[in-house]
Amino acid sequence: MANDDDGLIWEARPAGLRRPVLVAAFEGWNDAADAATFATQWLTQHGDGTRAAHIDPEAHIDFQARRPQVQLVDGVTRSVTWPESTFYVARYPERDLVVLRGVEPSYRWKSFCRAVLDVATATSCEMVVTFGALLADVPHTREVRVTGTATDPTLIASMDLEHSRYEGPTGIVGVLHDACRTADLRSVSLWSAVPHYVSLAPSPRAAKALCVRLSDLIGAPITTTELDEAEEEYATQVSEAVASDPETQAYVEELEQRADSLDSFAEEGQLPTGDALADELTRYLRDRDRGHGHGEDA
Repeated sequence: MANDDDGLIWEARPAGLRRPVLVAAFEGWNDAADAATFATQWLTQHGDGTRAAHIDPEAHIDFQARRPQVQLVDGVTRSVTWPESTFYVARYPERDLVVLRGVEPSYRWKSFCRAVLDVATATSCEMVVTFGALLADVPHTREVRVTGTATDPTLIASMDLEHSRYEGPTGIVGVLHDACRTADLRSVSLWSAVPHYVSLAPSPRAAKALCVRLSDLIGAPITTTELDEAEEEYATQVSEAVASDPETQAYVEELEQRADSLDSFAEEGQLPTGDALADELTRYLRDRDRGHGHGEDA
């Protein structure tokens, strides 16, 4: 049955969930190398996920910006697949997950977030966790760094998270977390860093890192053994591609040295602050733009 206001359609209301957590990821700019949606897809499949509900795309998606796909069934009948945000129930040994694999809406973001919170409330979810992935100057040969942020001071202290200091334009992830704050529902944002030089290749390594951090966060085991083989194959293929270009190989070696330096600082308790890293990134982007003729001297 659909909610006429937000487009939420229940298919099978789940019952008997154990301390559930809602995990969400959205395709688009906040899904570098498909890592965030890769992770939610994996959680769904390996938790024997079943569909519970979806949000009607007619209520929120601009189909000229995000067009439906036409496919042939049995080589004869044409079938249209619409972009939609779907909720699955995935059951794991100690606690269950309500997994949202979604598409960033084109409009009516407030009602879209109401639909998400309606599902969280109806399934008694204790927390909302969003996955994201961003492009960064990191090497593919090192451990993927996952940043976890929240706005609740108690949650930050108890779960080893950081306080979000970002100000500026935001996407559906930021709006959803604000809706959670208003509704007094705990929420955490997890972001993995993906090498920008392999942004087009899906990253099982970054997806695995998100799943591992989620497991630590909720205090429940999520076995990721099946991702190990995909992670090794990914690393091998990227390394082979990098080795074929001396300039790229030299650049990756430089990134490795930077990563190792950061690890050394961390071991000595001298890891740069978030503000320092932000300043360094700003300088890097400014210098890069000047080098490409896109900027002006200050």
